[in-house]
Amino acid sequence: MTFTIKVNGQTHRVVVDGDTPLLWVLRDVLRMIGTKFGCGMALCGACTVHVDGVATRSCVTPIDSVGTSEITTIEAIGKTAVGARIQKAWLDREVVQCGYCQSGQIMSAAELLATNAYPTDADIDDAMSGNICRCGTYARIREAIKQAAAG
Repeated sequence: MTFTIKVNGQTHRVVVDGDTPLLWVLRDVLRMIGTKFGCGMALCGACTVHVDGVATRSCVTPIDSVGTSEITTIEAIGKTAVGARIQKAWLDREVVQCGYCQSGQIMSAAELLATNAYPTDADIDDAMSGNICRCGTYARIREAIKQAAAG
């Protein structure tokens, strides 16, 4: 089937089965490899993208459910004010170790700050709880989110 999707402000036509996960459309068809495959079951958060501004696990989101929604990936989140602040804070706080989970972490943090400009520790923990970091950089992630929230 042919689907027309809007990703990072650009319209793309893709020919895939309707049940193809958005993750594989992004990575394999559109060659946007910043979004990562982690578990394939929406448990780790590595595949997080925004669908109409909402952090969404792309590994379990079938392409036929996307419709006319605006999809934003890690490749474009830095073009938003919140995304740019988060990316800067990630570097300032030296959050990244192996880096594999970081695109999903940043996408979840961007949704948090877009909806809650001054999150508490509990807000941060709640928003980020679905994102797993095998390197254990959770304290630096929280510090980076606080720095980005402060402006």
